Amino acid sequence: MRLTVAQALVRFLAAQYTERDGEQRRLIAGCFGIFGHGNVAGVGQALLQDAEQMPFHHGRNEQAMVHAAAGYARMTNRLSTLACTSSVGPGATNMVTGAALATINRLPVLLLPGDVFATRAAGTVLQELEDPRSYDVSVNDTFKPVSRYWDRISRPEQLAPAMLAAMRVLTDPVDTGAVTLALPQDVQAEAHDWPEELFEKRVWHIRRPLPEPDVLAQAADLLRGARHPLIVSGGGTIYAEATEALRELAESTGIPVAETQAGKGSLSYDHPCSVGAIGATGTTAANALAREADVVLGVGTRWSDFTTASRSLFGSDTAFVNLNVAPVDAFKHAGLPLVADARAGLEALGDALDGVHFDTRAHELAAEWDATVEAAYTLGHGPRPAQSEVIGAVNRISEPTDVIVCAAGSMPGDLHKLWRTRDPKGYHVEYGYSCMGYEIAGALGVKMAAPEREVIVMVGDGSYLMMASELVTAVAERQKLIVVLVQNHGYQSIGALSESVGSQRFGTRYRYLGSDELLPVDLAANAASLGADIARATTVAELEDALRDARASSRTTVIHVETDPLVGAPSSGAWWDVPVAETSALDTTRAARADYEREKTTQHTYLSTHERVETP
Repeated sequence: MRLTVAQALVRFLAAQYTERDGEQRRLIAGCFGIFGHGNVAGVGQALLQDAEQMPFHHGRNEQAMVHAAAGYARMTNRLSTLACTSSVGPGATNMVTGAALATINRLPVLLLPGDVFATRAAGTVLQELEDPRSYDVSVNDTFKPVSRYWDRISRPEQLAPAMLAAMRVLTDPVDTGAVTLALPQDVQAEAHDWPEELFEKRVWHIRRPLPEPDVLAQAADLLRGARHPLIVSGGGTIYAEATEALRELAESTGIPVAETQAGKGSLSYDHPCSVGAIGATGTTAANALAREADVVLGVGTRWSDFTTASRSLFGSDTAFVNLNVAPVDAFKHAGLPLVADARAGLEALGDALDGVHFDTRAHELAAEWDATVEAAYTLGHGPRPAQSEVIGAVNRISEPTDVIVCAAGSMPGDLHKLWRTRDPKGYHVEYGYSCMGYEIAGALGVKMAAPEREVIVMVGDGSYLMMASELVTAVAERQKLIVVLVQNHGYQSIGALSESVGSQRFGTRYRYLGSDELLPVDLAANAASLGADIARATTVAELEDALRDARASSRTTVIHVETDPLVGAPSSGAWWDVPVAETSALDTTRAARADYEREKTTQHTYLSTHERVETP
């Protein structure tokens, strides 16, 4: 079959499927694109020609396209994703941040940036980086460190093996992330004779590795001999669709379950074994149990510094059992590496621990924290409500299957500890990269993946200003979003952090230069100019009414609400390591340094071997 390289690429992608547990779905469900001279005649023409096989979505910002693809991939538990194509130069490099986000969060996205002429016949091309060391370098080489697989298609014959390698990475639960295929613009348009079998339907099986019997036995012995065991559930639990297996293990053994940011929703917030968020942005319930835990079962977590409160949360003698499909995570904290699929591993542990049950304080501690949450939801602060009251209003009006989306600022930490999650896919906070601007674009991808759900974005003014462009795309695609835009006139998360390290909120407020006067910014008017319906709320009651109206509407709505940035959420009682200047002329900085040095003494190496835990 004679096709151009771009036509062959699009036709191949349309025939790729994933399969897990007998269910098949499209691997590449569609393609976002912004066209320029580097891809309009190649990939653009191919998408036009095969529009029925490969749906096209017109993005407004290249970085945002990748965020939408990442949101889509996460919502489908990494079983399906979107491709993103851009022109050469700035269009391509705009996608680098999105690639980093996807790879850090281990979410599959396929990037198809245009590249300079492979033949070099046209000489130095518009938007080409001219590297005097090598003419083989282009700006697309910047994707290499943030991609799990990278290739440049300089000849048609290279396309088939590169596409197969790309699909392997996109469907690998361990090695997935951003995949970049750089496409020189002349090669995109070049014709070639392709074998028919290249375009036949191809199904990629998503494996569920089983735990090794010997390691499983060791893990069961460790947990059986524990006095105060704790489960920490991460994103891998949800991606593996293992939440039911987790619930059964928790109920049969009585072991409390704490959740990372990506793992929030592993158990319903009101389950008797649920103690909620853990770590620097955790609940007092989860953190209290973490401090006394002697054996911790980590399920699908990569043990970020927020989860461990910068290694200050667990005791120095705590033993870790790490159930993870990725060996790099299974071996962390000198843990016993139970390398397996989360669902398969939890089911096997459940069988191995049959008859074992622990009595814990989980329900009592969780009830105390839930009372703290209710108080934060109903502060009655005025005249502007506290951010916790805004979260409470959204939580009350939302349904269990609604999806809350957030990424950066103070909101993710507050949501982690305060949001009452009732569905495994109801909480979508991007906190691996915590990328400002992800919220609206990521929510667009979530909505495209789950059109039957209401998708609610919670975004601060700082993050909104970074990237509001995909409001236009949501309107154009008729993908309804509800955006709660919290206006607090600056970067309040970093403002609070700045204050805690003695830097007095320097450079974190939106003000006229040299004054404390607020800027006359009207973000609601901005959202209206992008095609969204607008509501303005000044009280919690008005916010709830606006949310009800937005739910009843079929159109994207932005609800603007001002909050008091100086009213923080309840403390987790945990620490996060942010270094403070060792010497300073400022009293505030010197005081913060003294606090920092005291907290540093609570950090541990987590080098304890599992053999040190003995059966009573």
